[in-house]
Amino acid sequence: MKRYEQLADQLSELIKRGDLPPGARIPSIRVACKAWGVSPATVFRAYYLLENRGLIKARPRSGYFVSPSPEGLLQESPWPSMSPDPKTVKISDLVFEVLKTIRCAGTVPLGSPFLSPALFPTARVGKSCATVNRSTHLAGMVDALPPGHEGLRQQISLRYLMAGMTVPVDEIIITSGALEALTLSTQLLTGPGDVIAVEKPTFYAALQAVERLKLNVVEIPVDPVEGHDLDALAQALQHHPVRACWFMTSFHNPTGVTLTESRKQALVDLLARHDVPLIEDDVYNELHFGREPVRPAKFFDRKGLVIHCGSFAKCLAPGYRIGWAAAGRFAGRLERAKWMTTLSASMPAQRAIADYLEHGGYERFLHQLRRALNDQQSQMLDAISRYFPANTLATKSDGGYFTWVALPDHIDSIQLFQAALGKGISIAPGPIFSADGAFRHHVRLNYGYPWSARLDKALATLGTLCAEQSRCGLDLAEPVRPA
Repeated sequence: MKRYEQLADQLSELIKRGDLPPGARIPSIRVACKAWGVSPATVFRAYYLLENRGLIKARPRSGYFVSPSPEGLLQESPWPSMSPDPKTVKISDLVFEVLKTIRCAGTVPLGSPFLSPALFPTARVGKSCATVNRSTHLAGMVDALPPGHEGLRQQISLRYLMAGMTVPVDEIIITSGALEALTLSTQLLTGPGDVIAVEKPTFYAALQAVERLKLNVVEIPVDPVEGHDLDALAQALQHHPVRACWFMTSFHNPTGVTLTESRKQALVDLLARHDVPLIEDDVYNELHFGREPVRPAKFFDRKGLVIHCGSFAKCLAPGYRIGWAAAGRFAGRLERAKWMTTLSASMPAQRAIADYLEHGGYERFLHQLRRALNDQQSQMLDAISRYFPANTLATKSDGGYFTWVALPDHIDSIQLFQAALGKGISIAPGPIFSADGAFRHHVRLNYGYPWSARLDKALATLGTLCAEQSRCGLDLAEPVRPA
């Protein structure tokens, strides 16, 4: 058992015995480090574990407290023995408030979900677009409506083959971005009132889709180091009628964590035993920093239960809005769903991307992009270590362009978001990444922009705002001592 698990179990035992009753304040990270002789990272992971068990809650500017009703939770397991009751989702108002900030001209886009446009080969893709527009007959613009342009589907099938996977062209449905692939998949697998499993934390667009489709969710904890808690998922499958799972198993947004191949296989096998489909959001797959591609969970699928959703918006041409689903046994149903909704993604965009993939030097471009993102991650993590309070923890990913930052427990990320916006800086506060507004002292930061003095100054400003809020919280939390 790891040290943070031991610490979590010790505190769980104190709560179970009543030594720490409901509402009791538990030691701050700073105090716990001194008391147990461990690092801030160890204490943070222990508290993160206890929070996911439902045993403690973080209160903005006050610290951690024992949950009001911890009885009935399994104390021996690092995760809940039963998934919480399915819940409805109402998150869109907060998400839209945050997303509005990235459209403000001049705002430093640390909260943006997008990569810098400067990193993409826009001119070269535009050349492909002009080429195919000149050479395509008008009739060709309306052929291959669902499932999509044959040449592009062939190129996507080749990309799977390079990762060691055989995905038939007939299984691939072209969509208007990955989000359409994900939401159409969810819609065809569920109906209003059904239960779907999502991650905690999760990409807020998943929560918005769930809210729009009037679904209920069970949230499966995602550890920022080890990934999805498969024991909690097993409990959810046992106790609730889960119709599908919407998970991101590689370069998870927002934590950046990637499940190991053995855990991906265990995930697929678990779902196969329950005959539950997996909607796999894998939009950052091409943005790996290692030499070899990262295999998705679909690699281990033998029953056609995994709908693998990808996109060129994150790795080549964001404005073209071209995504796809490799839909396994659901390909026919997904194609019909596409017929009944948006009919087709832009045919010129499909043809342009197909031409670029065949002739434009895609691998060379990806090599440059991956190297740039890896360097930018290092620069951001270095800035966080220099400017943010000492107890701050930031994840380091093997791909993608986000870091998930755990701030000291006296910092409220919503207040930080508002204060940062006043300084011309956008961030993504933690509460938009869960159905119940958790992760109040977390933020997601985007390192997908070339490093500059402006970005460095923005991180320094955020660090100052964190320090000011942290000092204020500590002053409020400390008891007044008599003279």
